[in-house]
Amino acid sequence: MENELKLALIQSSLVWENPEKNREHFSKKLDSINGEVDLVILPEMFTTAFTMTPWNIAKEEGEETVKWMQKEAGRKKMALIGSMVYFADGHYYNRLWFVEPDGKSIFYDKRHTFTLAGEDKIYNKGEKRIVINFKGFRICPLICYDLRFPVWARNTEDYDVLIYVANWPQPRINAWDALLKARAIENMAYVIGVNRTGTDNTGHSYPGHSTVNNVFGEPIVFSKEEKILYATLDKKHISEAREKLKFLEDQDHFSLKG
Repeated sequence: MENELKLALIQSSLVWENPEKNREHFSKKLDSINGEVDLVILPEMFTTAFTMTPWNIAKEEGEETVKWMQKEAGRKKMALIGSMVYFADGHYYNRLWFVEPDGKSIFYDKRHTFTLAGEDKIYNKGEKRIVINFKGFRICPLICYDLRFPVWARNTEDYDVLIYVANWPQPRINAWDALLKARAIENMAYVIGVNRTGTDNTGHSYPGHSTVNNVFGEPIVFSKEEKILYATLDKKHISEAREKLKFLEDQDHFSLKG
């Protein structure tokens, strides 16, 4: 239906540093999706889990995963989004790819690398945001730790949807829940968070809590279980809320340097 965007959020455990097995796993997940879906959202580093030893993975695996995303997006006629370990220009990146059914692809490199885990010492950080036009919706994709920085997510480009893919651990899950709601309320946009489940090889546990919040920060779907969540975004919900509550017009204007 026009002005609607149908989503599937794949909340799943991940196999440690094994892109091939993870791709096989997510191919099966894609085959199990019910009904028509426009966009499928995968977790952060969905082919390896949150590894700080990317040299254990063949450098060409990033390109292989993008090819896999293009193949699956075309096969299922759904766009795919998720981040991965990606080697380019002599550096490692935590790189998110948005791949459309026709193969068109665009990437975003994680801006805020997670210093607590030493991600800033292993992966180059990104320098710019992207906004994707897809099915009549303007989508801004970000990655995990970016969630803690509201200025980076600030809605200055009239986006409709803010997406966070993550490996967000159990001890700080309360912050995940609260900040996703806050980003929705302050930006008057749908905010989606897709987290993984299970335990990784470093002993960190991940509790899911994937969700879709409407522009008022109210959850449309939420789960702690390993499952596929479904939601439909309505453009009318955004326009009516912004017309009635003109909060975005009252925000302060400033620019960032460096």
